[in-house]
Amino acid sequence: MQDEFLRSLVWTDYRLAVLITVIIPLILLIWAFVQKVDSMVRLLIIYWRVASLLAITVYLFIASLPIGFVSGWFGRILIPIALWFWVDVNEDIEDQPQRPLKLALTSWRWAITAYCILGALASIPFLSCAFLPGSIKTPFCQVWLQPPLLFKQYFHNDSRPGFLGFLGVTGLIAYVLYLSYFVLIRLGKQGRSAMEQ
Repeated sequence: MQDEFLRSLVWTDYRLAVLITVIIPLILLIWAFVQKVDSMVRLLIIYWRVASLLAITVYLFIASLPIGFVSGWFGRILIPIALWFWVDVNEDIEDQPQRPLKLALTSWRWAITAYCILGALASIPFLSCAFLPGSIKTPFCQVWLQPPLLFKQYFHNDSRPGFLGFLGVTGLIAYVLYLSYFVLIRLGKQGRSAMEQ
């Protein structure tokens, strides 16, 4: 009974993630681009750069790599930071006239912030899956690998999990290198201005 409840929660989380982290921001990006609202487009491009860590996590999970639990947790932490960090973008969005796009973007920012914070808190017990030897094979950890395996069946049916895991690891290395460069070098130069993003 407890395993079924956990499985249900995990599948609900993945479904919410597809809606909140993929579908809605994609619609908002297209909408902002068509409306030519540069600050919103800039914010959503920053979002997609940061949120790519969640896509990397899916590929790590397909190969059953425990580091996926850490990358997924960090992704949930970094997304709200990226959405609210930029002073110039926040001010420009605040100065926009009240219209449906502004309301939709603001609502989504608050919704994804709440979703990510609650998800990060709820994911803390599962971080043990990344650090305890052999724990990735337990039902407690395996339940998180089921939705990515379904994703593999739909989109990468002929690919081997090891190859997809290699792509995930390569993406994670590139992500960490870029994030390190940004934090250690670019952030000091540009501060909280997204103009150079």
